[in-house]
Amino acid sequence: MTEEILSNECSDPTQTLTVELPCQMVERIERYAKKNETSVTGVLIEALDGFLRKQR
Repeated sequence: MTEEILSNECSDPTQTLTVELPCQMVERIERYAKKNETSVTGVLIEALDGFLRKQR
């Protein structure tokens, strides 16, 4: 697949993804988000983005 095809898969720049996480992990994410004055979604986006960038 080319990058052009991948960028055209979603017409909306965001997409909903439901993930079930262990309760203790969610609590850690919530604490981190509160401490850093950000959202849980923001923490997850940054964590996944950082992880995936290292996989190249």
